Amino acid sequence: MTRDDAIAHATAYFEAGTFQSDLARLVTFRSESQNPAPEARAESLRYLQEAMRPRLEALGFTCEIIDNPDPKGGALLLGERHEGDGLPVILTYGHGDTVRGQDDMWREGLEPWVLTEEDDRLYGRGSADNKSQHLINIAALEAVLAARGSLGFNTRIVIEMSEEVGSVGLPEVFRAHRDRLTADVLIASDGPRLQPEVPTMFMGSRGGTTFDLIVETHDGAHHSGNWGGLLADPAMILAHALACITDVRGQIKVPEWRPNSLTNSVREALHGLPVTGGEGPAVDPDWGEESLTPAERVFGWNSFTILAMVSGVPEAPVNAISGWARATCQLRYVVGTEPEDIVPALRRHLDAHRFERVQIRLHDRGFFGATRLDPDHPWAKFVGDSIRRTAGQVHVLPNLAGSLPNDSFTDILNVPTIWVPHSYRGCSQHAPNEHVLKPLCRDALRVMAGVFWDVGEIGAPG
Repeated sequence: MTRDDAIAHATAYFEAGTFQSDLARLVTFRSESQNPAPEARAESLRYLQEAMRPRLEALGFTCEIIDNPDPKGGALLLGERHEGDGLPVILTYGHGDTVRGQDDMWREGLEPWVLTEEDDRLYGRGSADNKSQHLINIAALEAVLAARGSLGFNTRIVIEMSEEVGSVGLPEVFRAHRDRLTADVLIASDGPRLQPEVPTMFMGSRGGTTFDLIVETHDGAHHSGNWGGLLADPAMILAHALACITDVRGQIKVPEWRPNSLTNSVREALHGLPVTGGEGPAVDPDWGEESLTPAERVFGWNSFTILAMVSGVPEAPVNAISGWARATCQLRYVVGTEPEDIVPALRRHLDAHRFERVQIRLHDRGFFGATRLDPDHPWAKFVGDSIRRTAGQVHVLPNLAGSLPNDSFTDILNVPTIWVPHSYRGCSQHAPNEHVLKPLCRDALRVMAGVFWDVGEIGAPG
């Protein structure tokens, strides 16, 4: 049997409708990790027990479901398929938890926990993030095994149920079970392709820090006629403070927030990559760091965002000077930014501009740290060449613009990381009407069957 046979097997799995029916079953699990109700926690455990474990054991994995050491997190599944000593070890990953279903917000004819097929789309909560993605990779392993009779490498897998709440407990599990999770490389899937018709691979992700900026000037609200010009306006102070963080086109002015990691190899990898196309808003060409290309701004640089801001009672304004103002802000950052210095650097910057009255309150829920693998790494070149062999082309990103728990793999397990996403940017991830594209899923099955075949055929890159 040949590589083409493995790809044909993966293709037939889709064209027979088996992929769709398998995904439909996964979508029925109401695995909302953001829902603290006991029934949601039980449903996440059931996803591992009834959907993942039997399929992986049929594929030759030995599996264990373990409790999350963090009470806010769900259980995790660790699995291993060992074919022989001396073979490459491939680690893969997926998360079966979802954001809240938002049941009453989906358009007519759709509901989150039933997979609905319309034209080239499959709608359902978790269809894109992340149930179809790890289903595709598991099915690709099955296709290689069916064609060759063996994988030609050893495989380890992690399925967690807490990614949508920050992968709580995952670092602790990785530290406690490090010997069971060591590998030559992580090959996993999450996030979107740059364009639906072209495979994408990325080797890390941006980090994120969220915080509130707060100004409190006086108790209560006071008549703007009687007190205007006498009482400091907290909203005005906050507006000026925010304006000193970036310039008028959003270029960051906090010195420590301007990274030094946009190397020539990263620039070369990003050269010519599209940031438009498909669904989504039009890109503002005159926003962001002026000296950078759009791709460099979103994948190779930091971005500061005001997520929300409020003062007084916006829905019912009165003629009064509010005593407070608040803005919720976020810095998405790349490798080269010191995470522990993000807030202290902002404090120094605000103080230097005489905004001592602006308080900074860091949010309790942390984000994942920034990671990046050099595009010239042997495993990155290996996977990229394999994808080109199957699909003819691939977009290569040093890191994803968003965030995922890649730092647990790089910093704790010390493995190089390759992510091959199977969704697209218009999938309505985290929103009502979440969906995947059928042609993209078919293509992804073929791509991953080719990647896994090549690992078994060629072995680890030198």
